[in-house]
Amino acid sequence: MDFQTKPLTPHFGVDVTGIALEEVTSENGFAQIRALFEEHSALLFRAQEISDAKHLELAQLFGPIEDRQADERKPGEAFEIPKVSNVLEDGTTSAEMDLKTLNLKSNFLWHSDSTFLPVPSLVNILIGRVVTTDGGATELASTRAAWAMMPETLKAKVRGRGIWHRYSHSRRKISPELAELPMFNKWPDTHWNAVWENPVNGREALYIASHAFKIDGYDEAESQVLLDELTAFCTQPAFVYSHTWSVGDVLLWDQRAVMHRGTPWPYEQPRTLSSICSSVTEADGLDRIRVPT
Repeated sequence: MDFQTKPLTPHFGVDVTGIALEEVTSENGFAQIRALFEEHSALLFRAQEISDAKHLELAQLFGPIEDRQADERKPGEAFEIPKVSNVLEDGTTSAEMDLKTLNLKSNFLWHSDSTFLPVPSLVNILIGRVVTTDGGATELASTRAAWAMMPETLKAKVRGRGIWHRYSHSRRKISPELAELPMFNKWPDTHWNAVWENPVNGREALYIASHAFKIDGYDEAESQVLLDELTAFCTQPAFVYSHTWSVGDVLLWDQRAVMHRGTPWPYEQPRTLSSICSSVTEADGLDRIRVPT
């Protein structure tokens, strides 16, 4: 494919033009997309006409589809593409203090998806379907660029250590009631190395999220202070890209090397993004973050 790129920021991410994602297959264009993904960590494709079926197909090219509702689905019931949305079944929007909205607000915390799953996520492919007139941006922060520029004194506090992750931990920061819901307590705590080395290019990234609650060698209170310090360093403006959505925009990023968050919007305005995560495989460096037992 004949395509062009321009940087989203000086340190990571590219805006890609000349590729129609609806036409991408394993033989046509995906190798180039995957190479850009490994090199730049975040890719933006604007004004795409991409169906739900193609969205799913594209995610499958990256790896196995992450399905958090697999245990709840009835036999023969099809996978439904997850929606990040405040729209209810009757077409109205959820109120600001509804649990649905509170869960959306928990996405305003800096995080990588699925650090709490037995197999974490490689990529999130997010598509703008219904967008707001104000707010509702998605922000990305490169933990790879930040780690490369982090002072050695701070790096030394986590290098070689494991970090524990729990889904309900991030939800408890927003609402104790939210944190008690069964959907946030399905999986046991996970334990991953603090640093993830990319197997393709050898570049390291800090692997943290709002789900992280304890660093080996520190108690939980000490861990939270250090996690806050690390997050603050990684989310300095120099390492952040903020995307204002238009319908048809496709934003995808490397969850091994990028944190993200949403930003608030007027909650009476509907907002819907389609989101599919693909899971990490051994080829993506899963062995690099396993903590030796």
